[in-house]
Amino acid sequence: MPSMNDKPKKPQKLKARLPRGFVDRSAADIRAVDEMIAKIREVYERYGFDPVETPLFEYTDALGKFLPDSDRPNEGVFSLTDDDEQWMSLRYDLTAPLARHVAETFNEIQLPYRTYRAGYVFRNEKPGPGRFRQFMQFDADTVGAAGVQADAEMCMMMADTMEALGIARGDYVIRVNNRKVLDGVLEAIGLGGDDRSNARLTVLRAIDKLDKFGPEGVRLLLGEGRKDESGDFTKGAGLNEEQIRKILFFVGITDYAKSADQLADLVAGTSRGKEGVEELNTIRSLVVSAGYEADRIKIDPSVVRGLEYYTGPVFEAELQFSVTNEKGEKVVFGSVGGGGRYDGLVSRFMGQPVPATGFSIGVSRLMTALKNLGKLGVEEVVAPVVVCVMDRDIDSMGRYQRFVQQLRHAGIRAEMYQGNKKNFGDQLKYADRRGSPIAVIQGGDERASGVVQIKDLIEGKRLSGEIEDNVAWREARVAQVSVPESDLVAKVREILAEQAEDRKRAG
Repeated sequence: MPSMNDKPKKPQKLKARLPRGFVDRSAADIRAVDEMIAKIREVYERYGFDPVETPLFEYTDALGKFLPDSDRPNEGVFSLTDDDEQWMSLRYDLTAPLARHVAETFNEIQLPYRTYRAGYVFRNEKPGPGRFRQFMQFDADTVGAAGVQADAEMCMMMADTMEALGIARGDYVIRVNNRKVLDGVLEAIGLGGDDRSNARLTVLRAIDKLDKFGPEGVRLLLGEGRKDESGDFTKGAGLNEEQIRKILFFVGITDYAKSADQLADLVAGTSRGKEGVEELNTIRSLVVSAGYEADRIKIDPSVVRGLEYYTGPVFEAELQFSVTNEKGEKVVFGSVGGGGRYDGLVSRFMGQPVPATGFSIGVSRLMTALKNLGKLGVEEVVAPVVVCVMDRDIDSMGRYQRFVQQLRHAGIRAEMYQGNKKNFGDQLKYADRRGSPIAVIQGGDERASGVVQIKDLIEGKRLSGEIEDNVAWREARVAQVSVPESDLVAKVREILAEQAEDRKRAG
C-alpha cells in the first residue's frame, strides 16, 4: 500500500526577489531622471556636442587597463565567455567604450569628435547603502583636441549644467587640478623615471584615500603603512618625512592664488610640473575671460580623484550645501561628477597619440541632490481622465472607446476603465486611487440624449470637506456637469485648467 509520503509534492512557489545591489525604479523616479537628463542634454547640445551610443557589453580587454583595480582585472566587472571563447564584460564606465568606438571608426569621424551619451554602467562590487551595481552616467567628451582650452570648456559646460538644473551659484563649484603638477611634485622628490612607476602608483592610491582617511591616514599610507579598525594592515609607500611633507603640502592647497609661488618652487626644474602649472594658469585665465570667476570654477590642487588614469587637467563638480546622511549627521553633499584629460585611452588601440578630455555626471547621485534641494519632480504629472464603463454592450463600449481616443488625440491623458468591476461606485473608487482629475460617465439615459456627464473629482473631494450646508454647496463650482458629446473635449480642458489654477493658488 503506498505510504502517505508518496503524495505528489506541491511545486514550490518561486520567491520574487531583487538581485543584491540593483533597484526597481518607480514612475516618479523615472520622470525625475528624464526631466534632469533633458536639461543636461540641452546644455551639451548648446555647446555643439552630438549624441552617440555604444552597447552595454564590450570585449573585456577593451576595458582592461581601466578597470577599478588593475591587480584583479576580472573583479569589478560582470563578465561572460562568448561561444568563440572571447571574454565580454558589461561596461564599467562610458569612457572606455567611447575610446574603442573612436579607434574603430577613426577614419570616418570628424576630429575633434564631440559627443555625449547617457546610459547604465555596471560594477561587480559589494553593494552597500547608496552603492549600487547598476547606475546611470551622463558623459560628454572631446576627442582629438590637444589644447587646454578643451578642458576649460568642459569646466564651463559643467558650471552651466549645474545652473540649468536650478543649483544656485554658491551651492556648487567646479574644482580643477592637473595630474602633470603632481607628476612634477613626485619627480621633484625623487620618484621620477620608469623604474619608480610602482612607487608612484602606490603614492597615487594613497592620495586617492584623502577623502576617506584624512591627511593623517594618507601620511601613514605614504610612510610605513596603515592599520585599519579591523586590524588589517596596508603596506605604505615607504617615503621619508620630507617627501611626505611635500606631497601633503601639494594636496592641502585650497587657495591656489596664495600658494601658486610655493607650488612653482616645489616643481621647479621638472618640465612636466612646470607644464602643469602653466596649463592650470591658462585654464584660469580662459574661464575668467568668459566670466566664470573662482566662485564657479576654482583651481584646487586638493582634487585627487581619478589621478591614476588622467594625464593632464582633472576636474570635479562639487555641491557645497549640507544634507543629513543615513546616520543623521550633517555632511556636505560633495561630488556629483568628475572628469579630466585622458590622452592614453584611445592611443592604446591606435599606436599613435590621440588627445581626449571628458566629463561624467553620476545621474543617481545628482538626482538625490536635486531632491534634497526640492528641484525635482516639480513639473507635475496629471493622472489620466477615466471614462467609466456603464454598459458593456458592443455599441456602448465603442462609444466609450471613441471618447477616450478623442481626449487622447487632443493631448489629454485618458483611459477607459479596464477592470472587471461593473459597479459604478467601484469605478469611481479606482479613479480616486489613481488620483484621476475627472471621470466621464454615460449611462443609457445620457446616451439617448447624446450627452455625457463630466465629474470633477478634485473639486468634489475638496468641496465635500469644506462645505457644510447645501446652499453653499450649490453656489460653489459644480462638481458634475452634463454636456453634449461634441463638447466633451472642450469641457474636460476647461475643468483641467481650473484645477491647475487651484493648484497654483494653493501652492
